[in-house]
Amino acid sequence: MKQSLQLKLGQQLTMTPQLQQAIRLLQLSTLDLQQEIQEALDSNPMLEMEDSFDNPPESAEKDDLDYTRQAEIAADLPGDRPLSDAHSSSSDSSENFSDHDSDFRETDSFNESDGFSESDVVGEWNESIPTDLPVDTSWDDVYQTSSSGSSNFENDDNDFESRRAAVDSIYDHLMWQLNLTPFSDRDYLIALAIIDAVEPGGMLSVSLDDIFEGLAAELEELELDEVVAVQHRLQQFDPCGVCSQNLAECLLVQLQQFPTDTPFLEAAKTICKNYLPLLGSRDYRQLMRKTRLKENELGQAVLLIQGLNPRPGDIIASGDTEYVVPDVFVEKRDGRWIVELNPDIAPRLRINANYASMVKRADSSSDNTFLKDNLQEARWFLKSLQSRNETLLKVASCIVEKQRGFLEYGAEAMKPLVLHDIAEIVQMHESTISRVTTQKFMHTPQGIFELKYFFSSHVSTEGGGECSSTAIRALIKKLISAENAKKPLSDSKITDLLAEQGIQVARRTIAKYRESLNIPPSNERKSLM
Repeated sequence: MKQSLQLKLGQQLTMTPQLQQAIRLLQLSTLDLQQEIQEALDSNPMLEMEDSFDNPPESAEKDDLDYTRQAEIAADLPGDRPLSDAHSSSSDSSENFSDHDSDFRETDSFNESDGFSESDVVGEWNESIPTDLPVDTSWDDVYQTSSSGSSNFENDDNDFESRRAAVDSIYDHLMWQLNLTPFSDRDYLIALAIIDAVEPGGMLSVSLDDIFEGLAAELEELELDEVVAVQHRLQQFDPCGVCSQNLAECLLVQLQQFPTDTPFLEAAKTICKNYLPLLGSRDYRQLMRKTRLKENELGQAVLLIQGLNPRPGDIIASGDTEYVVPDVFVEKRDGRWIVELNPDIAPRLRINANYASMVKRADSSSDNTFLKDNLQEARWFLKSLQSRNETLLKVASCIVEKQRGFLEYGAEAMKPLVLHDIAEIVQMHESTISRVTTQKFMHTPQGIFELKYFFSSHVSTEGGGECSSTAIRALIKKLISAENAKKPLSDSKITDLLAEQGIQVARRTIAKYRESLNIPPSNERKSLM
């Protein structure tokens, strides 16, 4: 062994803390971003929320960072027709976007080649500090407050209790009815054991025999008939059919609630009691032979059964409603598609001018160093927020430019699109585009969609073009919705119908797309009516 000197040449990317913060803010969802902003407000005294009633000085108006940005995309160009009308190559969708890119040349800080410059922050500490650095909106838009002491509870918008009240589970709902129903002490204990065994869907998770064996050691001389009798009483609770052991028993309990003169009631009971598996497999030929019913009579009985609830417990909601807040709004104005950021996704922030004026350039005391550090962090935080919003607007505008056919005609006109296509246009890395499009939502005339929804693979067509998998799913759904219920379309038939439109898709691919849409196979879609 001996000592030696070696010379190596290599490249290494060093990410500054500021760039790491910008990337982290970029991938946050709306709710996470609001929480991050609140944490920054709590930890950094240099940051403050802008009061909507404040009038900023005229000298600071030129330094404002306007995050309420928008972009216009021409819509008078030849639009994309649905796939059922025409199928063009993906090259037709690659219009030059450079004409519209001029609206977004202010910031591209997420490109590795355009890293953050430390000189932007260090600078001269005695420079004029902007007094108004807004983000998107006022925090008051999220947390509504009232200047007066009284509240108008008659207004539906202030009905806080009905919106935020905890929703009872099926167990709580049954216990509430049990406590209002006269039961003996012995029957009350049996009812408790049965309710404890109820699943969220309303069915029993164990058999009555198991419940009987569990209660036999606690109650003397207990018989199975007592447990059955209590179960029958509980099955009449709301929703009707709960505490049943199986689907047939649940449906029969619900049929008992119908008037005796209901047409085809006895036929429906017979089917539920004896031939429910045949009904599940839609073997109507065997059903007509075994029940000796004609086709129209069997159809009416099946309609009566289809009106029942196979999972009565689902009526009692057990989960909180989750709301989606769109990050981008898209609408058509005067023949042009307008892309705007949602002004309600973040509060308006600015640097506290009073604290900023206390920073002294040549002072190295601990207090002055603390103010310097927080002022620098506040500036970088505001710059990161601005870069996040501008990057989001830039990517959303590119998506709208590529998917104008979807905005005009729906999912059937969706074009193939991958992250690489958008990355080339905005000159960013694909990983950055992936962060921008994750958990970000766009409000369009067709509905609210995650930005990831607009990206899909492609299938080749006979004319040499490409067809989006999202458009194929929309066509499959359209064909099935228009099919004859007595003779539903098989996967092979759907393959042939798409081939007539110039779309070559394998039968297994059709089956995969159909299952992704939660559409059952043709034998399960068959109906008599």
